[in-house]
Amino acid sequence: MATAGKNLSAYDKNTIPNAKDFRFGIVVSEWNDDITENLFQGAFDVLLENGVLKENIVRWNVPGSFELIYGCKKMQESFEMLDAIIAVGNVIQGETKHFDFVCEGVTQGIKDLNIQSDIPVIFCVLTDNVKQQSIDRSGGKHGNKGAEAGIAAIKMAQLRKDAKFYKN
Repeated sequence: MATAGKNLSAYDKNTIPNAKDFRFGIVVSEWNDDITENLFQGAFDVLLENGVLKENIVRWNVPGSFELIYGCKKMQESFEMLDAIIAVGNVIQGETKHFDFVCEGVTQGIKDLNIQSDIPVIFCVLTDNVKQQSIDRSGGKHGNKGAEAGIAAIKMAQLRKDAKFYKN
């Protein structure tokens, strides 16, 4: 595996747009909360590090990863002034096909939200085979996918802003 032992969350702050005027939503699954709380913290910290004001970050919790779709949809409808939303969840392979159905549904649902709305939704859902992989990707040896989602949210918020500018 090419990424073994690497922290994939490192980034050059000079390449990130200034986010001080952006507003973000974060919808967090309560299932596997030891993992999702770390992912949330990674995203939250990156947003703050890049100029986002604490009061410009809205957090909602939902029971599980499948409910992220509805939570993000309602957040899009409730906060039209948001510049991007991050969907944070964790699904770990079990002994049944449940894993496949949840992962497929969440992936397609978040894709659909991106097509149907002008507010981008960032996919920050770990879909791992074992818990250790989730630990490694939520602040462990591979970094924090939440931090990566925070960077993606800033970049997509800037893209959204730029697209509106060019449209006018």
